[in-house]
Amino acid sequence: MIKTKIIFAMMLLAILLLPIANANASSFNNGNIISDYDMTNYRSMTQDAVQTFLERKSGTLKTLITPDVNGVARKASEIIYLSAQEHKINPKFLLVMLQKEMSLVEDSTPRQSQYDWALGYGVCDDCSVNDPKLLLLKGFGTQVDRGAGIQRWYLDRANNGWLKKAGETYNIDGHQVTMENQATANLYNYTPHIHGNYNFWKIWNSWFSQKFPDGTLLQAVGEPGVWLLEDGLRRPFNSRSALMSRYGMGGIISVSTNELEKYEIGKAIKYSNYSLLETPDGNVYLIVDEQLRKFASNDVIRTLGFNPEEFEQITTSEFVDYELGETITLESSYPAGALLQDIETGGVFYVQDGKKHPITAKEVMLINFPHLKITPASAEELEKYPRFDAVKLKDGTLVMSKESSSVYVISNGKKMPIVSGEVFEAIGYKWENIQSVSEAGLKMIPLGNYMDLEYKE
Repeated sequence: MIKTKIIFAMMLLAILLLPIANANASSFNNGNIISDYDMTNYRSMTQDAVQTFLERKSGTLKTLITPDVNGVARKASEIIYLSAQEHKINPKFLLVMLQKEMSLVEDSTPRQSQYDWALGYGVCDDCSVNDPKLLLLKGFGTQVDRGAGIQRWYLDRANNGWLKKAGETYNIDGHQVTMENQATANLYNYTPHIHGNYNFWKIWNSWFSQKFPDGTLLQAVGEPGVWLLEDGLRRPFNSRSALMSRYGMGGIISVSTNELEKYEIGKAIKYSNYSLLETPDGNVYLIVDEQLRKFASNDVIRTLGFNPEEFEQITTSEFVDYELGETITLESSYPAGALLQDIETGGVFYVQDGKKHPITAKEVMLINFPHLKITPASAEELEKYPRFDAVKLKDGTLVMSKESSSVYVISNGKKMPIVSGEVFEAIGYKWENIQSVSEAGLKMIPLGNYMDLEYKE
């Protein structure tokens, strides 16, 4: 079934006035509007999350109770959620379609006709809404159910010969458009015009284009690569060891390819932290937190206990991608970092390059330095190192206090509260990755912005 919809002047105006996507969103690609994963991720929201989303919008769906497709009175959020589960279509997709078609999510004074034809299902350019056959499709519950169902029908029958399908090129409004995935083809099967689907893309990116904080690890569904978000860029890990030496595998969030590609690519992370590297001209370096630090001499290498046989070769082109750090000399105490514990007071410090940083909570030490052993040190030895700022939890860490149920993600040294469990799961975080910290330790971390599905820095 090829369908288009009734477009009212007020609805069109409301759509055109919707905010554009955030600055990290990619530009509109008429052949790749939404990914298959984003269309079919039917577990992306719970019913409570749908209800919460509607309550944050200005529309009346937050309070609407109306018959579903079977005539049972239900909340609008329940109808949306159950239809999504029945047809395995993302409830976010249905929310966007309700706004795109009839502005119902944000219209505070909708007409009855907007409810009656909520998804514009079955209504064509030349159809009369008074047609007895069309009246069978009337009603919010029926519209949502059939609107979700037709998307599943398109997906299951993409190869029937007359539906638009992925990989094929079609003339849409005078433009040759190649369908890069079936979800995009579905949208054109439902609304065979570029402008209408541009409106879908604009709403989707405004509402559901997640902005992740620095330190987040992302992986596209079905792809092996892992990326680190840093300064608004995505940096690829070129090896498992490069990832494991810095973060491990536990905190990776799965996203669609479309979501990942909204971030520009930054410099690759090729080598493990604290790798020993040698350039073609014979200079030798230690990687420390993305800086290349040159050894002053072979004597320094031997005195500090490094093995020359462990040095890897680095090309000139790779070398220029790194920032150069301070030269490592015989005075560079612990260039790779160490945990020293005062044998008298029990206090633990992270010492690197002759600078000591106090660790104010045991949890910080366990989270940031899980593989470092503690070395006992006298007060006299520790006194040699000047004191600097306390060690902060690394970006991307999920934490909660032992005395509270609130969950935070650390970014740029601040704790960002995640507004609800539904948001936590919808973003892609995993409960088992939360680190428990003391209330006192948590209070010492400055408060940042709230983390929401519509999070903006």
